Amino acid sequence: MPHITRRSLAAATAVLLGATALTACGSSDSGDKAGAESGPASLTYWAWAPGMDKVAALWNAKHPDIKVTVQKQASGDDLVTKIITAAKAHKAPDLVQAEYQALPTLVSNDALADIAPEVQGVKDRFAPGIWQQTTFGGEAVYALPQDSGPLMFFYREDLFEQYGLTVPTTWDEFAETARAVKKKAPKKSLTTFSANDSGLFAGLSQQAGAKWWTFEGDAWKVGIDDAATKKVTDFWGGLVAEGAVDNQPMYTPAWNKALNTGEQLAWVSAVWAPGTLTTAAPDTKGKWAMAPLPQWNKGENATGSWGGSSTAVTTDSKHKAAAARFATWLNTDPEALAALVKESGIYPAATAAQTSGALAKAPDYFANQPDFYTRAAEIAKTTAPAAWGPNVNVAYTSFKDQFGKAAKAKTGFPEALTTMQGATVADLKKQGFEVAK
Repeated sequence: MPHITRRSLAAATAVLLGATALTACGSSDSGDKAGAESGPASLTYWAWAPGMDKVAALWNAKHPDIKVTVQKQASGDDLVTKIITAAKAHKAPDLVQAEYQALPTLVSNDALADIAPEVQGVKDRFAPGIWQQTTFGGEAVYALPQDSGPLMFFYREDLFEQYGLTVPTTWDEFAETARAVKKKAPKKSLTTFSANDSGLFAGLSQQAGAKWWTFEGDAWKVGIDDAATKKVTDFWGGLVAEGAVDNQPMYTPAWNKALNTGEQLAWVSAVWAPGTLTTAAPDTKGKWAMAPLPQWNKGENATGSWGGSSTAVTTDSKHKAAAARFATWLNTDPEALAALVKESGIYPAATAAQTSGALAKAPDYFANQPDFYTRAAEIAKTTAPAAWGPNVNVAYTSFKDQFGKAAKAKTGFPEALTTMQGATVADLKKQGFEVAK
């Protein structure tokens, strides 16, 4: 996403927000910084991560002049809608936990403040691809990265050995491995293509170089059907069509059983996979291993992300400097990061925390791979940039619907992508956004 500012984002939504949005972003910090630094502050933080109140308590014990109160919220679209509604009524909290893909929507609705002056010097604490998701590639900083979900390849180490399989390093090798599994064990599959979680497909497309939303002048350009995403679509659609991989959705009892019994040998997932596998496939503890995501070309080194969130300061906050100070502590201080891992179970975006403290030891489920988090940290550094837009929810819903039908029918994947592109463009226009051709 090229150098986008709140001014250009707001200009693109002028039909929705009116001219006041442009005026507001020219003077959003007027007087607030001085007020925040001149006396005690009480901050409200909307977050959904478990145990966040316990993490904030550590801050409050050492900073009696800046008290942070955590208010537990629902995640996803519900929280985004609630934040926007509160911002329009000028009743938003001081801080919010926001998923990366929600940031353009919140910024375009003038809900988030640019905290670049308050967070100077923290950029290098995060992988470039993660930092970019909070800045859109520009100088403004609309949030600080909190957690991330770099994609990886998880596989049954024992079954790979049993069937004489080699861990694929490229997607071509991945396809050959899938075919080899079917030849050696026809009732088993390397993995499944699932359409019930859009984040995985988005992350795979991200790794391939996709730019689903970009910005031209004051208009959005939608590239969901770009060459990179078409490549990903054709690859997985082809494997499903030939029966090389399964077509069943994830997170179902049947999927859990396939993982637990070895009917499914591998899973393309994110760093948080051990938690899911612990519940889905308890009988296979200690039998899995993790490797980097296969690459499109030998020698490349990139991954996508599946999930992740940030800490943002709202434009309504009367204590922006104090809020930014807490956000910086929360996402860069060793004590805070250790608490986030322990209490909230997150994988921190700060690179220094990915191999220290609670993450110095491999997850119990992967006790057979003691360097789990060391390898994960190296992979996380290669996270490719992502390009999000103001109607991710519409694109994701269309993906689930259209690709779900294609997966079930084992055909129609290219058409599903075309429909997803069209639905996203149509929604932007319906909302009053300028859309570039």
